[in-house]
Amino acid sequence: MTFAAFAAGCADHSIPKAQLPELDTTNPLLAEWTGPHETPPFSAIRLEHYEPAFDAAIACSRAEVKAIVENPAKPTFGNTIVALERQGALLGRVSGVFFNLLSAATCDEMQQIALRVQPKLTELENDIALDSGLFARVKAVYEHPGRLDTEDRMLLEQTYKSFARNGAALSAADKELYRKYTSELSNLTLKFGQNSLAATNAFAVNITDPKVVAELPGFVKEGLAADAKARGEQGWTVTLQAPSYVPFLTYSSDRALKERLWRASNSRSLGGEFDNTEVLRQIANTRLKIANLLGYDCYADYVLEERMAENTPTVQAFLGELLAATKEHADADYRTVGDYAAAHGFEGELMPWDWAYWSDKYKNEKYALNAELVKPYFELEHVKKGVFLLAEKLYGLRFTPNPAIEVYHPDVTAYDVTDEQGRFMAVLYLDFFPRASKNAGAWMTEFRGAKRVDGKESRPQVSLVMNFTKPTDTTPSLLTFDEVETFLHEFGHSLHGMLGEGKYESLTGTNVYRDFVELPSQIMENWATQKEFLDLWAAHYVTGEPIPAEIVDRIVAAKNYLAAYLNVRQLSFGITDMAWHTLREPFEGDVEAFEVASMAPTQVLPVVPGTALAPSFGHIFAGGYAAGYYGYKWAEVLEADAFSLFEERGIFDRKTADSFRRNLLSRGGTEHPMKLYVAFRGHKPETKALIEKMGLEKK
Repeated sequence: MTFAAFAAGCADHSIPKAQLPELDTTNPLLAEWTGPHETPPFSAIRLEHYEPAFDAAIACSRAEVKAIVENPAKPTFGNTIVALERQGALLGRVSGVFFNLLSAATCDEMQQIALRVQPKLTELENDIALDSGLFARVKAVYEHPGRLDTEDRMLLEQTYKSFARNGAALSAADKELYRKYTSELSNLTLKFGQNSLAATNAFAVNITDPKVVAELPGFVKEGLAADAKARGEQGWTVTLQAPSYVPFLTYSSDRALKERLWRASNSRSLGGEFDNTEVLRQIANTRLKIANLLGYDCYADYVLEERMAENTPTVQAFLGELLAATKEHADADYRTVGDYAAAHGFEGELMPWDWAYWSDKYKNEKYALNAELVKPYFELEHVKKGVFLLAEKLYGLRFTPNPAIEVYHPDVTAYDVTDEQGRFMAVLYLDFFPRASKNAGAWMTEFRGAKRVDGKESRPQVSLVMNFTKPTDTTPSLLTFDEVETFLHEFGHSLHGMLGEGKYESLTGTNVYRDFVELPSQIMENWATQKEFLDLWAAHYVTGEPIPAEIVDRIVAAKNYLAAYLNVRQLSFGITDMAWHTLREPFEGDVEAFEVASMAPTQVLPVVPGTALAPSFGHIFAGGYAAGYYGYKWAEVLEADAFSLFEERGIFDRKTADSFRRNLLSRGGTEHPMKLYVAFRGHKPETKALIEKMGLEKK
């Protein structure tokens, strides 16, 4: 099988077969995939296949780029811009499998492979970005584009900017520096993530005294017992995984043990065997070097140039405006919970490890709502049914399990996704439960995106990876309300991917500005507190009784509980992110002290010496949210304003949903996001929409 099967040529550009490397098709990553919808043959892929596949795919990509550069024909949109977009299809396929599994089903050997492969990928990226001949062709098309449609114009603009922003216009000496810095940064971010995962897995508390867990709800004890059993331990084990750690802090009154757990969680990779402090210093400083090399004063200036917010002052003003509007209310939230705790016998200052326990008790008393009351109605299969039903009501989608599609772990289920006309839209993989080989948190990713090549449509292969409460021997997986919201959130990302339409994969689905990508996810969370939605599917997992109206009423009434506190907490993450990435001089100081200073304006709970978020803040130091964490709040403003239209017209209004799909979900990054948003909503968003949603304008 030749590489032509992987990368389609353009009308006026193709690669002679003789110029393509021979592929070892005994390697399943390089062979034709014949399963349903050309999905990955996971059972055939072994660890020893990855590095040879990467090497072959990199060689293919180099051959394609070489053919573009050496094409004797005049540069055109087709033979240069589209050809660049199409090159690297095989590499994208190999990377899609490896890096998704590196997060969801990793092992020590995979992490070592990643450390060996990443420099090769960075070198390839730099070789392409810094190729003067290639940039000359791109620039020629950019300066004389001819007649192009909207999507083509966006691809041309993004391609040109990508070269300009990745060093193509630098001198020869500066290009070498750029190569050096980006290679170092790639390795550093990978190391940061590996340290954080190792630190998370390295800490656990095994409890053998039944008295210590006697007060815990049954579902919590069952989960801790299951964790202990999985680790070959007796009794009950608390880990730093959220489904274990959070319920323990919420329901246990053992302050000493909770403090130990909280400190462990909030000092992960702050010193010790898996220390990230020096790693993150180097990440911050290397990013600054790259920004300076490209002509920017700080890394945030470089990043935000290609965001919906557009620049650093806009982001800082945005965060400041929200903080000013909510900080006083957040402090009041803290005092309210503290006063409640004191009235119930608590003595001293309410510390962070006390917060979940007492805020939950106050919530339960004020709204008669707690996890034990709600969880029986949020059995995972019921929640999944509800989420699928919502997608059907809004967008006409249907989800059919397809056992013929291979999965990468027994916990994973694969679905065919079709629309009302029976059109195949996507493959959806669902991976719900925590395990040692999986990173913490929840995320949506793709093994493949949407595109059209020579009239043939390639539909997405989307994966949702979460860490929900696991079933036990006696109880199915019962979700907390927060976990229901998480499911809806990540499912919103999947809708963005599954409903994407377009010619170019780099412009479809979630390939949009980082501060826009959270709109489709965060708007979905609104349905979690809609009685009309919950009544359709939420039923007791034992009796089948529909969720009582009074419980739904309590959920709705409690939806803004601690809204100001939670808002300020999220702002603190965005503000410290901006602090790290607006550095204008290399940072050699104390990481903990820097964080305390940067978060001081947002501080609500007491500061605890010896702890810090940054060494395990993977979003900004190992992920794609550097100088971008504000985007969650930015998207909250967008979604609050957008959902108000559904509230006005009906939460299942198909006309509104069709408009949201047509103007936002299906369009990906084919136009500027503000233009797409205004096309849906009719006006630009304002922060007051979020303040009103939190109910703070009434206080």
